[in-house]
Amino acid sequence: MKTLSNAGIGATVKVVKLSGEGAVRRRIMDMGITKGTEIYVRKVAPLGDPIEVTVRGYELTIRKADAGMIEVE
Repeated sequence: MKTLSNAGIGATVKVVKLSGEGAVRRRIMDMGITKGTEIYVRKVAPLGDPIEVTVRGYELTIRKADAGMIEVE
């Protein structure tokens, strides 16, 4: 299982599944990250947290813990 937190800088990945439940899952979906969405990894902070990505044409910074809930291919 590959997650968004494991994707390298410059990678374009596609969302396969969202894990997590309740408010956390809803917040991720409200940011535009849904099944089938393509995500481009722009930057990763020096210590690995947070991760800056491009989703649906806008930049988004997401915590590594939340990125670990997003299964990608």
